[in-house]
Amino acid sequence: MILPTSIPADAFGQRHAALGRDARIVSLVPSITELLCDLGLTDQLVGRTGFCIHPREALRRVPKVGGTKDVKLDRIRALAPTHVIVNVDENPRPVAEALAAFVPNVVVTHPGAPEDNRGLYALMGHLFDCQPAAEALTAALDAALLEARAVGAGLPAESVLYLIWRDPWMTVSRETYIAATLATVGWHTVPVVATERYPSFDWSAPWLDGIERILLSTEPYRFQDKHLAEVAALGARPAHLIDGEWTSWYGSRAVAGLRALAKLRRALAGART
Repeated sequence: MILPTSIPADAFGQRHAALGRDARIVSLVPSITELLCDLGLTDQLVGRTGFCIHPREALRRVPKVGGTKDVKLDRIRALAPTHVIVNVDENPRPVAEALAAFVPNVVVTHPGAPEDNRGLYALMGHLFDCQPAAEALTAALDAALLEARAVGAGLPAESVLYLIWRDPWMTVSRETYIAATLATVGWHTVPVVATERYPSFDWSAPWLDGIERILLSTEPYRFQDKHLAEVAALGARPAHLIDGEWTSWYGSRAVAGLRALAKLRRALAGART
């Protein structure tokens, strides 16, 4: 069946049947699992990954189908979903292709920047008949973006190293959602150019010379206070822990994440002056 072009498409340009409250949804993307709950769709969630932890109480009854990478296809098949939601960065393409053999709608997501959440909200609103909730969330996102951009415009731009892993040390390229989110508040990640989305590096790399701050994310590696002194000594720059959900979780958490980043940026700028 060919669906009209007025219907929102997913990240691969596919248009999916909108089953509204008759949909049975499996989400393999933690941030989108939370988004679906915030859109009032908890009762239609029939499967999730073990990393889908928000909102904790609401998800206790929703069966787990493995992780984001090691998906249990047999479990999903038994749940008979009408829609499975996947993400380009978080779920391997072979998994999505295997799901397409028995799931009517494999919905591919790939937000590249905070503003892309508008399209994500609209897509979920269309598929699952929750447009008013999606529109309310869009309004909240627009307000948070306005606040974050005002902070970014009002303070001098800073070059930051955003750490996501240790042994090997890894950071993010400017092609990632994380980097785009940080740029909203005037934090610009290094390296400026990278051949990988999540490059590894050593501390002798020449592009580290100009960094002004080091941000240690709490995910996927769980950086803690004990790592701050180690990293500050290696980089000889101020180092700070940062909640990884603020920068890497899209969906509804992007609203709170942008506001938290704006607050942190203001606080660190004040501490520096």
